[in-house]
Amino acid sequence: QVQLIESGGGLVQAGGSLRLSCAASGLTFSRSVMGWFRQAPGKEREFVAVISWTSGNIYYTDSVKGRFTISRDNAKNTVDLQMNSLKPEDTAIYYCAADLVWGGSRWAPRIDDYWGQGTQVTVSS
Repeated sequence: QVQLIESGGGLVQAGGSLRLSCAASGLTFSRSVMGWFRQAPGKEREFVAVISWTSGNIYYTDSVKGRFTISRDNAKNTVDLQMNSLKPEDTAIYYCAADLVWGGSRWAPRIDDYWGQGTQVTVSS
């Protein structure tokens, strides 16, 4: 059974930083493309960042480029999201996802259940 447990969310002022972490179990982590998504109130869940097995390929949505950094530690089965220069529009529930595949128009988990429970990030202005 795959488990993805996020941590590190919270309340921060605009311009501040937070670091999210996702601990994975129940899958071959070192062979799993990992990523972060977010869902703001009243909006659909959206892609934030993705990282390949060896960290050789990393992609971000345009709105976070230059501010967010995704990284992974295959020895610890963790994937992190360092978020700097946070803006109020970054406020959302952030989800970790595993075994991502590109479906032609979007990234999504190969298995529907490969999502974490989410962690709230709130950025005040």
